[in-house]
Amino acid sequence: MAKYTREQRQRAVELYVKYECCAADVIRELGYPSREALRMWHRDWLDEQETGVSSQRGERYARYTEEQKRAAVDHYLTHGRRASRTMRQMGYPSKEVLASWIDELAPGERRIRRGPVPGELKRDAVLKVASGELSSREAAEAVGVDSSVVRNWKRQLLGDAKGLMVAKREPERGDSSQQDDPDALRGEIATLRADLERLRAEQRAMEIRLAIMKGAAELVGKEPGADPDNLTSREKTTLIKDISETLGVNAESLLKEVGITRSTYYYQLKAMRRPDKNANLLSLVREAFGSSRRRCGYKRIHLELKSAGIIVSAKRIMRLMTSHGMVPVLKSAKRYSSYKGEIGGAPANLVNRDFHATAPNRLWVTDITEFSIPAGKVYLSPVIDCHDGMPVAWTIGTSPDSALANGMLADACSTLKDGEKPIIHSDRGCHYRWPEWIRICKEHGLTRSTGAKGCGPDNAAAEGFFGRSKQEFFHKRSFAGVSMDGFINMLDDYMVWYRDRRIKTESGHGHHGPSTQTQSCGMIGGDGINDESNKTAPPPSA
Repeated sequence: MAKYTREQRQRAVELYVKYECCAADVIRELGYPSREALRMWHRDWLDEQETGVSSQRGERYARYTEEQKRAAVDHYLTHGRRASRTMRQMGYPSKEVLASWIDELAPGERRIRRGPVPGELKRDAVLKVASGELSSREAAEAVGVDSSVVRNWKRQLLGDAKGLMVAKREPERGDSSQQDDPDALRGEIATLRADLERLRAEQRAMEIRLAIMKGAAELVGKEPGADPDNLTSREKTTLIKDISETLGVNAESLLKEVGITRSTYYYQLKAMRRPDKNANLLSLVREAFGSSRRRCGYKRIHLELKSAGIIVSAKRIMRLMTSHGMVPVLKSAKRYSSYKGEIGGAPANLVNRDFHATAPNRLWVTDITEFSIPAGKVYLSPVIDCHDGMPVAWTIGTSPDSALANGMLADACSTLKDGEKPIIHSDRGCHYRWPEWIRICKEHGLTRSTGAKGCGPDNAAAEGFFGRSKQEFFHKRSFAGVSMDGFINMLDDYMVWYRDRRIKTESGHGHHGPSTQTQSCGMIGGDGINDESNKTAPPPSA
């Protein structure tokens, strides 16, 4: 069934066109329909203007005749203007449809409320019903709602079972036996007053708890680690004193809420009223600290006061200076650094953290990482192709020297085809700035690129490779009893497996191994000899 007749739709469309297609103005004036329905009606109207064929939307769903509409509106106007009574007597329509009929046939006569009822009107209606001043029907008519709504308000405001019983005993329409019983009315009034007192007490308790939470948060501050539940006795006493003065409640009634005993509260209160024993000492400490131009710490301040004949412990001075923010301006101790400056001009950063390559052998990254096992330290130096993230070549040794890096680069360059001249990106380590490394790069046409000093993100591709490999091969594994040569063989087996058999998912899709252009060149061990024995290997195991 359609909710609105053709006449209602036509009226809404006319206003929609008049108000320059502003749906809000139409809905505000008529009280119907929705924005979507209004736009649909407007499209039907445009189609009628264009084709000359009337829309059958309203006639197709028409349910009530004009006589039925008029009869329902007349019954509403002549029987107390109660929508529920009209709908019950006539058997039709819904409250919304009846409201639209009244607005159409008798504008300004509708008493059906739309929108929420203010809380003050709710409480006033409930009080009048509970005291017997008005019945539910009369209070509902005064507010503009149904009597069942008023009874529901009464249940919500009373809240407990006793209130529900009162609501059930409320005299209904036509039942005047309980209305005339003064004892019943006095009982209902007494029950309502008790419930109101209980609600006021609960509201007061909630106000006190909220004040305690706010006060505790203000005392501890908002810095990280502040916990309102871990207040000192002095802070709890201050909190109780402030709340009792602000809200006008007895301080002893707050002791249990705050979590402090009565004796502790009065002890702290008495201590707070005593004069500060550190007031004179604090002024002397401030004067000495200021005269030193914030150079002296608590030890020198203690010696200065001691020379002036003031006997006080150094710890006491330290506590005063710390609590009042008297921190000396001291130059921090210089940490040891073996850095002796740049050994020469470093190449520019040509990558700028963009580690993507459209084809193999366009962009290489390299670095050296360390594996520490009970037998000693082992170093891995790989070349990673940024096209697929696979190692092109690698060397493994027991010393992070230039031979480790140079051997790896030479092996990687041996895989290049004619015309392939990749960019080799690294950090500013000395391995990548020695003459032999530069010679190999020039010989094979490699373009050098380096990141900033001490900036790991500038070589994130290599660091990410090390992170994945250590997570899969090294971390949470025991290498006790494994010799250096054994570990080197295990690491080389893993690198072969990583290159040839590992399912790669970092780029969003999985595949086995690298592209056909990417090859491996074995390993240079601690003795610098190429190891060609490991061409295939199972997944690593420790």
